[in-house]
Amino acid sequence: MDTLGGAEFAPVMTYLNTSSCGLLPRRAVEAVHALAEENASGRRGEGAGSFESVGAARASFARLAAVPAERVAVGSSVSVHVGLIAASLPPGAEVLFPEGEFSSVVTPFAVRRDLVLRYAPLDGLAEAVRPGTALVAFSAVQSADGRIADLDAVRAAAAAHGARTLLDTSQSAGWLPLDAGAYDYTVTGAFKFLVCPRGTSFLTVTEEAQESLVPMHAGWIAAEDLWASTYGPVEQLASSARRFDEATSFLSYHGAEQSLALLEEIGVKAIHAHGTALAARFRAGLTGLGHEPVPGESAIVSVKGLTHRHPDLERAQVAVSIRAGYVRAAFHLYNSDADVDRALEVLAG
Repeated sequence: MDTLGGAEFAPVMTYLNTSSCGLLPRRAVEAVHALAEENASGRRGEGAGSFESVGAARASFARLAAVPAERVAVGSSVSVHVGLIAASLPPGAEVLFPEGEFSSVVTPFAVRRDLVLRYAPLDGLAEAVRPGTALVAFSAVQSADGRIADLDAVRAAAAAHGARTLLDTSQSAGWLPLDAGAYDYTVTGAFKFLVCPRGTSFLTVTEEAQESLVPMHAGWIAAEDLWASTYGPVEQLASSARRFDEATSFLSYHGAEQSLALLEEIGVKAIHAHGTALAARFRAGLTGLGHEPVPGESAIVSVKGLTHRHPDLERAQVAVSIRAGYVRAAFHLYNSDADVDRALEVLAG
């Protein structure tokens, strides 16, 4: 199986670490370089980048997430988006998480000290929702081991008990089809499977849930009329989710515009089929070597008992990561059968 990215990607090693950071396509690198040169020379003139590029990235992500662009806010990190949601809850509200959930989803709630935090096994998360649960916060795909949550069951349980939902798609957006409108909030770090520069993140908010959030970090870019709102308090915030925008890194978003356009050209459906087929090949190979990878149909494969082989993989120029006692490999559009076979060859000794 060949790669999907073609000449856009040029890894110099067997790169199976997209769960930590995705590779940038050539067109994104060129866009960042061009803006950096303009900033260095003064040719950009007023400002350090283009709001049109930010808007194009927002619109592109919205299409990938199957929501209107008016429901998408841009930012720099998942934890800032989650912090905004955490600040909206009343004292004593109960928030339910999967056990072992990524810390950027949990910590903004934990630091408040006046919320009730509860945890349940991922495969029992839906059953753990109860009357009085205000919010279920969870990842579509778990960072440590690549397990996919039962999204339909959790949504149904939350709806039955009047709880809102917060879905982190950082380990899934770009390879797993996303219907962001099915959740009150989604947050996405775009520097993984969306192959954007770090410093790019997205928040989606349903129209109903938008009214529950106070844009605590609002600046002039959150205004309905940007250039009439540069001094004094903003008199009219944007009517869309843009009211929750952070001040953006133009370098990151000029690159993101190009990265997201590439993903749209290839299509998430094709990327999903490609990545999951490679992951299945890797799972089968690991099983043949006598190991027990985490089962499932994820593009992320984790296996315990092999962390001591990480130095061997590094020496062989095979990039994976170690998380929670697992060796974790991730397969994306720039990977091929040869990458799978090379990793298995090293592990076979």
